[in-house]
Amino acid sequence: MHETTILLVEDNPDDALLTQTALKENKFLNDVIWAKDGVEALDYLFSTGIYEGREEGMPQLVLLDLKLPRLDGLDVLKRIREDERTRLLPVVVLTTSREQRDIIESYNLGASSYVRKPVDFGEFVDAARQLGVYWLMLNQGPGGLRPQ
Repeated sequence: MHETTILLVEDNPDDALLTQTALKENKFLNDVIWAKDGVEALDYLFSTGIYEGREEGMPQLVLLDLKLPRLDGLDVLKRIREDERTRLLPVVVLTTSREQRDIIESYNLGASSYVRKPVDFGEFVDAARQLGVYWLMLNQGPGGLRPQ
């Protein structure tokens, strides 16, 4: 389908593999950059730390878990929305949390969407298909975002 980059922010290797597999099952050819915690995600987005000097544009989509080491997902989302370079970046919270306060806080901080990870693989593949179709094919993003 459409070749662009997805930033997957997920600390659980099994969930990261499941997400990548679900995207491939649905024939999304996007490069998936896997950040294992919130600090690594921000390093990627702002070309710092291990990503210093990165010149590629911003990802088309960020899939963000909430429960992350070093810097949790809500703090990552807050930082993304505070910076002019990433303020418009689509961020889908993809998490197991069913906590109402997490949902409300995610939207208060500017989440584009909040999706609970299905436990069943078939349901997860279907959810990935729906996310991919909407966010990678139908949605018209701001485009042209680049790290500075």
